[in-house]
Amino acid sequence: MVKLSTLCYMERDGKYLMLHRTVKEQDVNKDKWIGVGGHFERNESPEECLLREVWEETGYTLTSWQYRGIVTFIYGEDTAEYMSLYTADGFTGTPHPCDEGDLEWVDKEKVADLNIWEGDRIFFRLLQEERPFFSLKLVYDESDTLLEAVLDGRPLAVGEKEDA
Repeated sequence: MVKLSTLCYMERDGKYLMLHRTVKEQDVNKDKWIGVGGHFERNESPEECLLREVWEETGYTLTSWQYRGIVTFIYGEDTAEYMSLYTADGFTGTPHPCDEGDLEWVDKEKVADLNIWEGDRIFFRLLQEERPFFSLKLVYDESDTLLEAVLDGRPLAVGEKEDA
């Protein structure tokens, strides 16, 4: 099954707004910390999906965001998801609880200490390096083990952290 989605890391005061996915039992992200976002609805552009999903999950309306990359997420034999990855540093509104888990502002330096996907460590590094745009393919088995990572068409050694 092929899916289209957005993923956004909202930034404020050296922190990312992280979502601890704890609610849904049948959730590939169960117990992981991720950004906010979700799946496209019929005829939505990536930006329309981004704005809708951020508002639904947080109560915030984005006023400044940047399209940072495309992440191809392969999980087992049945899931292929193309995620439009964004960062946002401007937003208004009043936060509300998220029905998918708990939202928390986390220091950027402490995000790596959370239960995140191994491949997320790669794109967090790319975001930190201010990489203008990238394409990252991440292939996992159904035990959440990262089997393959490909950055801009170049295979990375699994677990490679530097010099991408």
